[in-house]
Amino acid sequence: MISDKIHEECGVFGLHCKEGAKVARDIYYGLCSLQHRGQESAGICVCNTAGPIGNISFHKDMGLVRDVFSEKEMEQLQGNMGIGHVRYSTTGKSCVENAQPLVLNYLKGTLAVAHNGNIINSAELREALQSEGSIFRGDTDSEVIAFQIAKERTKTKSVEEAIKNTVTKIKGGFALLVMSPRKLIGVRDPLGIKPLCLGKLDDGYVLSSESCALSTIGATFVRDVKPGEMVIITEDGVVSDESLCGDERAHCIFEYIYFARQDSVMDGIGIYEARIRAGRALARRNQVDADIVVGVPDSGITAAVGYAQESKIPFALAFQKNSYVGRTFIKPTQGERETSVHLKLSVLEPVVKGKSIVLIDDSIVRGTTIANLIKMLRKAGAKAVHVRICSPTFLHPCYYGTDIPTDSQLIAHSLTIDEICEHIGADTLHYMELEDLSEMTGELGLCKACLDGKYPLT
Repeated sequence: MISDKIHEECGVFGLHCKEGAKVARDIYYGLCSLQHRGQESAGICVCNTAGPIGNISFHKDMGLVRDVFSEKEMEQLQGNMGIGHVRYSTTGKSCVENAQPLVLNYLKGTLAVAHNGNIINSAELREALQSEGSIFRGDTDSEVIAFQIAKERTKTKSVEEAIKNTVTKIKGGFALLVMSPRKLIGVRDPLGIKPLCLGKLDDGYVLSSESCALSTIGATFVRDVKPGEMVIITEDGVVSDESLCGDERAHCIFEYIYFARQDSVMDGIGIYEARIRAGRALARRNQVDADIVVGVPDSGITAAVGYAQESKIPFALAFQKNSYVGRTFIKPTQGERETSVHLKLSVLEPVVKGKSIVLIDDSIVRGTTIANLIKMLRKAGAKAVHVRICSPTFLHPCYYGTDIPTDSQLIAHSLTIDEICEHIGADTLHYMELEDLSEMTGELGLCKACLDGKYPLT
């Protein structure tokens, strides 16, 4: 990873409506609302449930949703059921061959798969499949899942039975959408590491990584898919299979800290309110004498509002964001990364000149971006910069669907907090305490392995 942020693998969005409906455009808009979860590639596949078996059409390519789909491509995607995907690769090469959804023709028909997450036993499953003659086109966990479902389907009476057999074999965090010619099926990993929710749209149903994408197409939120639950959507409605559900929960803490869009509600927790509470908790622990509180756009702003509310220090907008430049984390050299930070953010000098500032961000991974922001604030005349981070120190790699595979990429793994403070050029630095995470999410069971090294799956 190149930037000072961690990144999700992807987002999934599926829609099943009555015969004669055209779902491609709604899926397109749903994916636009999930674009924050992945920007490398995008894809949509659709089918007519009343058409011939195997009648699945799709288009996918590298780039943002708006760049992948032209009017011509949208017109060719005719169907009343479909799934879509936006990708940020954590496993597998960043190439069009690995873009999703994956469409697989096999002995008993055709299926399409869209997947968010990482499978920690994918190498073992891949080896077993290859020993049985399966031919892989790419190098992703999603492909392993698709081929495993196809394998199980040759031995079962229904696609949902094949999916259930597959879920019992895979280990990891995942939200999975599978489309057969007649059914849209969503599955969430048994610990609930990855999010998935169910919505209602007129005469159809929606499955989405986040609830924010539902309102984009006029759908209403029904509920979160339960950890371990399989939801089967057909023309007759929704059927739920909870046979793989258990009591243990391990929802990814970084969904609440950073990944999810702040207008989403996830497992009963409003993301915006959770981040306000995080800022308040941080202020209670780490008060400082300062003139203003500012947040790093966009991820630190909501928590900064909470910090300001609790500390009674005025909140201010100190950065102007340019939304029309590329992502900083794809720049190949350190010099270009620093330049791209300046392209993406500029400091409002009248706001910060002569001021002592509390700078709020959600996390520090490598320390590069926040160090550049502190330099920019000082150049604009800031008298002092006190950094407060709305997460504990990021000490351990994640194996369940984010792009931190080794601890060598984590600044907190090799430096103390005082050393990090000196490294980034801050006057003071404090992180949220582990025990204060409950301020954000209450009693919700969490996966905090990247923070405390306690992995729910090994």
